Amino acid sequence: MDRLRLGSIMPIFVVERRFAEALELDTEDADGINRINLDEDVRWLYSFLSADKRKTYCLYEAPSPEAIRRAASRAGIPADEIVEVSDRILPDATLEPLHQH
Repeated sequence: MDRLRLGSIMPIFVVERRFAEALELDTEDADGINRINLDEDVRWLYSFLSADKRKTYCLYEAPSPEAIRRAASRAGIPADEIVEVSDRILPDATLEPLHQH
């Protein structure tokens, strides 16, 4: 998937997922999730895993929160909170856009 779609930049989202049990993810699971994501035009960039392995905070490129929800539903994983993000704040208080124009 290309970050540029019809002249526009793909939005970036942070997704919080809460799991009832500790997350156990293997290569096969990740491949399945990535295939579903491709079908929904969603790109999983990376995730952070909580110390108790029951929450993830994932960064995604996607056309909409609904596309992320569809992909999550098909993969059988939660998508509890989805927030669009546009910038990051660096330790020196510099505001840096996630997309360079």
